[in-house]
Amino acid sequence: MPGSMRLTAVVLLGGLAYLADPPATHAQFLSTPAIRPPAALGSQVGAAISDAAPGTIDGTVRNDRGEPISGVVVTAIGASTAFAVTDEHGHFEIAALAPGAYLLRAHSSGYVSPKPRTVRVRANARAASSFAIRKAEAQPAILAAGLGGVSVGAPEPEDAVDSDDDAEVTDRSDDHSETAWRLRHLRRGVLRDADLPSDLFAEEPEDIQTVAVLLGRAMSSPARAATSFFADAPLSGSVNLLTTNTFDSPEQLLSGSSMARGIAYLKVGAPVGEKADWTVRAALTDGDLSSWIVAGDYQTRGMARHARDIGMSYSTQRYGGGNPLALRQVTDGARNAGSIYAFETFTVSRALALSYGARYERYDYLEQRNLMSPKVAVTVTPFTATRMAVTVSSRADAPGAQEFRSPSDEGIWLPPQRTFSAAEPGLALRAERSNQVSASLEHDLGPTTVSVRGFRQQVRDQMVTVFGADAPDFPGARLGHYVVGSGGHVDAQGGSVALSADLGPRFRGSVTYTNALATLAPAADVSYILLLSPSAVRRGSERLQDVTTTVAAEVPETSTRVLVLYRIGNGYAQSGDAGDSRVDSRFDVQVRQALPFLNFNSAKWEMLVAVRNSFREVTGEQSVYDELLTVQAPKRIIGGVTLHF
Repeated sequence: MPGSMRLTAVVLLGGLAYLADPPATHAQFLSTPAIRPPAALGSQVGAAISDAAPGTIDGTVRNDRGEPISGVVVTAIGASTAFAVTDEHGHFEIAALAPGAYLLRAHSSGYVSPKPRTVRVRANARAASSFAIRKAEAQPAILAAGLGGVSVGAPEPEDAVDSDDDAEVTDRSDDHSETAWRLRHLRRGVLRDADLPSDLFAEEPEDIQTVAVLLGRAMSSPARAATSFFADAPLSGSVNLLTTNTFDSPEQLLSGSSMARGIAYLKVGAPVGEKADWTVRAALTDGDLSSWIVAGDYQTRGMARHARDIGMSYSTQRYGGGNPLALRQVTDGARNAGSIYAFETFTVSRALALSYGARYERYDYLEQRNLMSPKVAVTVTPFTATRMAVTVSSRADAPGAQEFRSPSDEGIWLPPQRTFSAAEPGLALRAERSNQVSASLEHDLGPTTVSVRGFRQQVRDQMVTVFGADAPDFPGARLGHYVVGSGGHVDAQGGSVALSADLGPRFRGSVTYTNALATLAPAADVSYILLLSPSAVRRGSERLQDVTTTVAAEVPETSTRVLVLYRIGNGYAQSGDAGDSRVDSRFDVQVRQALPFLNFNSAKWEMLVAVRNSFREVTGEQSVYDELLTVQAPKRIIGGVTLHF
């Protein structure tokens, strides 16, 4: 094992041991409010998220005479989904519910379910809600699947038993109870050979009307046990069944000339005690480019002195097509990438927080396979609504990393879906290294936050990504493939002003204006890049300006959520025949529509439609040229359904 790999393993094991036995002195800081870092720090090193503690719903279920009813299933559907079964006193309790509104329902065989009611759960509080249910009108009893029944007390039909059952009939004098009679007549049902528990016949309540009620009561204890288990460790997650397609024009999409790909994505998460959460995610796709990605993370929540974010991911891409350009730099027909990261925010005091950590990545197709990206930030909160931060980071970005790296929580999880290669034949792929120092100031004005940021960065081997170009000697590399090369070294400095607002659940939005002065010194081996996109090769200094707008809106009346990102700037590189204009834009539009008619007790369905041509997610750590030197990024449409549970 190389020395860097051995050192990384030792550090990771030491961090996990530290997590398992945190210092006892941390307890005195649990009541200290977490310091919220500026948005520029990124999701990996943000301070502890101030998630509210869970709440509880309890109550009783009684009949129309006021008597408690046992064995009633009560479900709660809202921010999370859980259920409980009433005990012999008619009492139920649903614990570990995230704060919010829940739809409460009660179900029991032989009773008419009352109208569902809405209950609001608050943090560290108990919400009471009780039901009164009445018995259903007398109906013919259903004995088993495929068999009709008779009303209780009705005479036995003459043709209920054929000649083969004569011996069985003569021996019925041993037990003439109604329960025994019904169980003897399950000859044509699916329960004929079933092993029923012996304690089912220990006593015979007079109000038993159907075998279904007997089985329901026999299952009440396991149901209560399952309820207790899920209340202590509630699982949540989602399953996405998506289809994605790439196109340059609407005509191309409608003509069917582009290849659609199916994607399956699974997310499962659960709390770790009361102070952390773990999440596991996986996605896969198939076709001439088959791939999969799996990732897991552990995040501390609440007001902890040490807020940690630890995780890993692994992804592989295998190409089975015949494009020689795609196969040129693929080892054994596949590419693999993995990463391990660990970040921590140490709240020194109410006014000071220190964030630090690193990400280790390994890409088997790079000249230098092992990449390390450390980061340190100091956040000072002199006043309640004011935050100042200084960040020093060194970020390594591999060519094609967007095909293997997991997105943020707002992003759509897509496994590797495009092939790539070096722009110049025989030239090894090199990672881009961006060293940056930034300072930011944030101030809250009610639901609105104003932030100002300044930065200085130096970039080596600035990446240039070209889509839709026919590389020399390899014609036909179009939508599904792109070439990557080094454009040279960058020295840039500038700043940004941002305004963000959180106006409740209906609207969240932000506007960011960035202005930077950048100098790109072309590399010696840019001849192929110059041939594919002359505007990607820059000489001298230039002023870069762009405006990025994000809007997240929710329409509760129609259960619709919309997320829009739009970025326009003046420094975008163009393809060879696009002229000299460098003004261009990037967008990402997502529409999520709930499908309540498909919902059931423990899950919710949602439809997703997204259209985008952005290549990289907007972060404060990337080079100012990363998205600007992505030439002719194709549009992608993503659609499908999501099952939340």
